[in-house]
Amino acid sequence: MTSRLVIRTRAYSEELSKAAASIEQAAWSDLGYLNYTRAHYENYTEILNKYADYQLCLVDLETDYPVAVFNSVPLSYTGSGDLPQEGWDWVVETGARPKGPHTVLGGLAMSIPAVHRAKGYGRRMLRAMRELAESKGLRGVLAAVRPSSKARHPWVGIDDYITWTDGKGRAFDPWLRSHLSSGGKLVGPCKRSMVVEEPIAFWETWSKREFPRSGPYTIDGALVPLEIDLERGIGRYEEPNIWVTYAC
Repeated sequence: MTSRLVIRTRAYSEELSKAAASIEQAAWSDLGYLNYTRAHYENYTEILNKYADYQLCLVDLETDYPVAVFNSVPLSYTGSGDLPQEGWDWVVETGARPKGPHTVLGGLAMSIPAVHRAKGYGRRMLRAMRELAESKGLRGVLAAVRPSSKARHPWVGIDDYITWTDGKGRAFDPWLRSHLSSGGKLVGPCKRSMVVEEPIAFWETWSKREFPRSGPYTIDGALVPLEIDLERGIGRYEEPNIWVTYAC
Protein backbone atom coordinates (compact mmCIF):
# COMPACT_ATOMS: atom_id res chain seq x y z
CA MET A 1 0.00 0.00 0.00
CA THR A 2 1.31 3.43 -0.93
CA SER A 3 2.30 5.55 2.04
CA ARG A 4 0.18 8.59 2.72
CA LEU A 5 2.40 11.64 3.14
CA VAL A 6 1.53 15.03 4.56
CA ILE A 7 3.47 18.23 5.23
CA ARG A 8 3.50 19.43 8.83
CA THR A 9 5.71 21.87 10.70
CA ARG A 10 7.65 21.39 13.91
CA ALA A 11 5.04 23.56 15.58
CA TYR A 12 2.55 20.68 15.15
CA SER A 13 3.72 18.89 18.29
CA GLU A 14 6.68 18.47 20.58
CA GLU A 15 6.94 14.83 19.48
CA LEU A 16 7.24 15.82 15.83
CA SER A 17 9.81 18.48 16.68
CA LYS A 18 11.94 15.89 18.48
CA ALA A 19 11.58 13.40 15.63
CA ALA A 20 12.59 16.06 13.09
CA ALA A 21 15.66 16.93 15.14
CA SER A 22 16.62 13.25 15.21
CA ILE A 23 16.21 12.96 11.44
CA GLU A 24 18.42 15.98 10.84
CA GLN A 25 21.05 14.82 13.31
CA ALA A 26 21.24 11.35 11.76
CA ALA A 27 21.33 12.65 8.18
CA TRP A 28 24.26 14.97 8.91
CA SER A 29 26.14 12.91 11.52
CA ASP A 30 29.09 12.19 9.22
CA LEU A 31 29.51 15.93 8.66
CA GLY A 32 29.12 16.95 12.29
CA TYR A 33 32.08 19.32 12.07
CA LEU A 34 29.81 21.68 10.12
CA ASN A 35 27.96 22.29 13.38
CA TYR A 36 31.00 24.27 14.50
CA THR A 37 30.66 27.24 12.21
CA ARG A 38 30.23 30.23 14.51
CA ALA A 39 26.82 30.98 13.05
CA HIS A 40 25.64 27.42 13.64
CA TYR A 41 26.64 26.95 17.24
CA GLU A 42 25.57 30.47 18.25
CA ASN A 43 22.22 30.73 16.45
CA TYR A 44 20.94 27.58 14.72
CA THR A 45 19.01 25.92 17.55
CA GLU A 46 17.51 29.27 18.56
CA ILE A 47 16.25 29.80 15.00
CA LEU A 48 14.62 26.38 14.78
CA ASN A 49 12.81 26.94 18.07
CA LYS A 50 11.79 30.54 17.37
CA TYR A 51 10.50 29.79 13.87
CA ALA A 52 9.06 26.32 14.42
CA ASP A 53 6.35 27.02 11.83
CA TYR A 54 9.07 27.45 9.17
CA GLN A 55 10.50 23.96 9.76
CA LEU A 56 8.79 21.49 7.43
CA CYS A 57 8.36 17.77 7.97
CA LEU A 58 7.14 15.27 5.40
CA VAL A 59 5.25 12.84 7.61
CA ASP A 60 4.30 9.28 6.73
CA LEU A 61 0.82 8.88 8.22
CA GLU A 62 1.23 5.11 8.43
CA THR A 63 4.05 5.51 10.94
CA ASP A 64 3.34 9.10 12.07
CA TYR A 65 7.06 9.77 11.61
CA PRO A 66 8.88 12.18 9.28
CA VAL A 67 10.68 10.82 6.22
CA ALA A 68 12.17 14.18 5.21
CA VAL A 69 12.84 17.49 6.97
CA PHE A 70 13.45 20.99 5.62
CA ASN A 71 14.70 23.86 7.77
CA SER A 72 14.41 27.55 6.95
CA VAL A 73 14.25 31.04 8.42
CA PRO A 74 12.50 34.24 7.31
CA LEU A 75 14.91 37.01 6.36
CA SER A 76 14.88 40.78 6.17
CA TYR A 77 16.61 41.19 2.82
CA THR A 78 16.29 44.12 0.44
CA GLY A 79 17.70 42.31 -2.57
CA SER A 80 20.16 45.09 -3.36
CA GLY A 81 23.68 44.10 -4.39
CA ASP A 82 25.30 40.70 -4.76
CA LEU A 83 24.55 37.89 -2.35
CA PRO A 84 27.46 37.49 0.09
CA GLN A 85 30.25 34.96 -0.13
CA GLU A 86 29.43 33.94 3.45
CA GLY A 87 26.39 32.06 2.18
CA TRP A 88 24.85 29.67 4.71
CA ASP A 89 26.47 31.35 7.71
CA TRP A 90 25.10 34.69 6.52
CA VAL A 91 21.56 33.27 6.20
CA VAL A 92 21.70 32.02 9.79
CA GLU A 93 23.14 35.25 11.20
CA THR A 94 20.71 37.43 9.23
CA GLY A 95 17.78 35.29 10.33
CA ALA A 96 18.86 35.49 13.96
CA ARG A 97 19.07 39.29 13.90
CA PRO A 98 16.36 40.72 11.63
CA LYS A 99 16.67 44.43 10.80
CA GLY A 100 13.27 44.97 9.28
CA PRO A 101 10.17 43.17 8.03
CA HIS A 102 10.63 39.67 6.65
CA THR A 103 10.79 39.68 2.85
CA VAL A 104 12.24 36.32 1.73
CA LEU A 105 12.66 32.78 2.97
CA GLY A 106 16.20 31.58 3.66
CA GLY A 107 16.69 27.86 3.04
CA LEU A 108 18.95 26.14 5.58
CA ALA A 109 18.96 22.36 5.24
CA MET A 110 17.22 19.39 3.67
CA SER A 111 17.54 16.17 5.64
CA ILE A 112 16.43 12.85 4.16
CA PRO A 113 17.49 9.52 5.72
CA ALA A 114 19.41 7.25 3.34
CA VAL A 115 16.58 4.70 3.33
CA HIS A 116 14.20 7.31 1.92
CA ARG A 117 16.42 8.86 -0.74
CA ALA A 118 15.76 8.56 -4.47
CA LYS A 119 11.99 8.52 -3.82
CA GLY A 120 11.30 12.04 -4.98
CA TYR A 121 10.96 13.40 -1.44
CA GLY A 122 13.59 16.09 -2.02
CA ARG A 123 11.66 17.64 -4.89
CA ARG A 124 8.42 17.37 -2.97
CA MET A 125 10.01 19.31 -0.14
CA LEU A 126 11.33 21.94 -2.55
CA ARG A 127 7.76 22.44 -3.73
CA ALA A 128 6.60 22.70 -0.12
CA MET A 129 9.37 25.24 0.49
CA ARG A 130 7.99 27.53 -2.20
CA GLU A 131 4.45 27.04 -0.93
CA LEU A 132 5.63 28.00 2.57
CA ALA A 133 7.18 31.23 1.28
CA GLU A 134 3.99 32.10 -0.58
CA SER A 135 1.78 31.32 2.42
CA LYS A 136 3.89 33.64 4.59
CA GLY A 137 3.60 36.49 2.08
CA LEU A 138 7.30 36.39 1.19
CA ARG A 139 8.48 37.35 -2.26
CA GLY A 140 10.89 34.49 -2.81
CA VAL A 141 13.44 32.02 -1.51
CA LEU A 142 17.20 32.12 -1.41
CA ALA A 143 19.44 29.24 -0.37
CA ALA A 144 23.14 28.51 -0.19
CA VAL A 145 22.89 25.04 -1.72
CA ARG A 146 25.39 22.33 -0.77
CA PRO A 147 26.15 20.47 -4.03
CA SER A 148 25.74 16.82 -3.08
CA SER A 149 28.38 15.30 -5.38
CA LYS A 150 31.10 17.93 -4.95
CA ALA A 151 32.72 15.87 -2.17
CA ARG A 152 33.79 13.37 -4.83
CA HIS A 153 35.79 16.14 -6.51
CA PRO A 154 37.41 18.11 -3.65
CA TRP A 155 40.29 19.42 -5.78
CA VAL A 156 38.00 20.92 -8.42
CA GLY A 157 37.28 24.62 -7.94
CA ILE A 158 33.63 25.51 -7.33
CA ASP A 159 33.69 27.93 -10.30
CA ASP A 160 34.53 25.03 -12.58
CA TYR A 161 32.24 22.55 -10.86
CA ILE A 162 29.07 24.60 -11.41
CA THR A 163 29.75 24.60 -15.18
CA TRP A 164 29.75 20.81 -15.41
CA THR A 165 26.85 19.16 -17.22
CA ASP A 166 25.66 15.60 -17.65
CA GLY A 167 25.06 13.76 -20.91
CA LYS A 168 21.73 15.51 -21.34
CA GLY A 169 23.16 18.98 -20.88
CA ARG A 170 21.70 19.39 -17.40
CA ALA A 171 23.62 20.46 -14.30
CA PHE A 172 26.03 17.69 -13.34
CA ASP A 173 25.28 17.85 -9.61
CA PRO A 174 22.04 15.98 -8.79
CA TRP A 175 20.93 18.23 -5.92
CA LEU A 176 21.64 21.38 -7.88
CA ARG A 177 19.78 19.79 -10.80
CA SER A 178 16.78 19.17 -8.54
CA HIS A 179 16.72 22.83 -7.52
CA LEU A 180 16.92 24.03 -11.11
CA SER A 181 14.20 21.66 -12.30
CA SER A 182 12.01 22.88 -9.43
CA GLY A 183 12.20 26.47 -10.61
CA GLY A 184 15.36 27.66 -8.91
CA LYS A 185 17.78 30.08 -10.55
CA LEU A 186 21.51 29.56 -10.19
CA VAL A 187 23.11 32.81 -9.07
CA GLY A 188 26.69 31.74 -8.42
CA PRO A 189 29.04 30.35 -5.78
CA CYS A 190 29.44 31.56 -2.22
CA LYS A 191 32.97 30.44 -1.45
CA ARG A 192 32.97 30.97 2.32
CA SER A 193 29.48 29.63 2.96
CA MET A 194 30.38 27.56 6.02
CA VAL A 195 33.64 28.33 7.82
CA VAL A 196 34.98 26.13 10.59
CA GLU A 197 38.28 27.05 12.26
CA GLU A 198 39.27 24.77 15.12
CA PRO A 199 42.42 23.30 16.75
CA ILE A 200 44.18 20.55 14.85
CA ALA A 201 43.17 18.03 17.54
CA PHE A 202 39.53 18.75 16.65
CA TRP A 203 40.14 17.81 13.04
CA GLU A 204 42.16 14.74 13.97
CA THR A 205 39.21 13.54 16.02
CA TRP A 206 36.73 14.03 13.19
CA SER A 207 38.92 12.66 10.41
CA LYS A 208 40.58 9.88 12.46
CA ARG A 209 43.94 10.82 10.96
CA GLU A 210 47.00 12.92 11.73
CA PHE A 211 48.27 15.99 9.93
CA PRO A 212 52.09 15.90 9.99
CA ARG A 213 52.67 19.08 7.98
CA SER A 214 50.95 22.29 7.01
CA GLY A 215 48.93 22.35 3.82
CA PRO A 216 45.69 21.08 2.28
CA TYR A 217 44.18 17.71 3.19
CA THR A 218 41.04 15.99 1.98
CA ILE A 219 38.68 14.62 4.61
CA ASP A 220 35.57 12.50 4.16
CA GLY A 221 32.53 14.45 3.05
CA ALA A 222 34.31 17.77 2.68
CA LEU A 223 33.70 19.68 -0.56
CA VAL A 224 37.19 21.21 -0.61
CA PRO A 225 40.43 20.41 1.21
CA LEU A 226 40.94 21.33 4.84
CA GLU A 227 43.83 23.78 5.32
CA ILE A 228 46.17 22.82 8.17
CA ASP A 229 48.47 25.42 9.74
CA LEU A 230 50.85 23.74 12.19
CA GLU A 231 52.45 27.01 13.21
CA ARG A 232 49.11 28.37 14.43
CA GLY A 233 47.89 24.95 15.53
CA ILE A 234 44.61 25.26 13.68
CA GLY A 235 42.76 23.80 10.73
CA ARG A 236 40.43 25.96 8.64
CA TYR A 237 37.68 24.62 6.41
CA GLU A 238 35.93 27.03 4.06
CA GLU A 239 33.07 25.25 2.37
CA PRO A 240 31.78 26.69 -0.90
CA ASN A 241 28.07 26.45 -1.67
CA ILE A 242 25.98 27.73 -4.55
CA TRP A 243 23.41 30.50 -4.29
CA VAL A 244 20.05 29.50 -5.74
CA THR A 245 17.00 31.77 -5.69
CA TYR A 246 13.30 31.27 -6.32
CA ALA A 247 10.71 33.91 -7.10
CA CYS A 248 7.22 33.55 -5.60
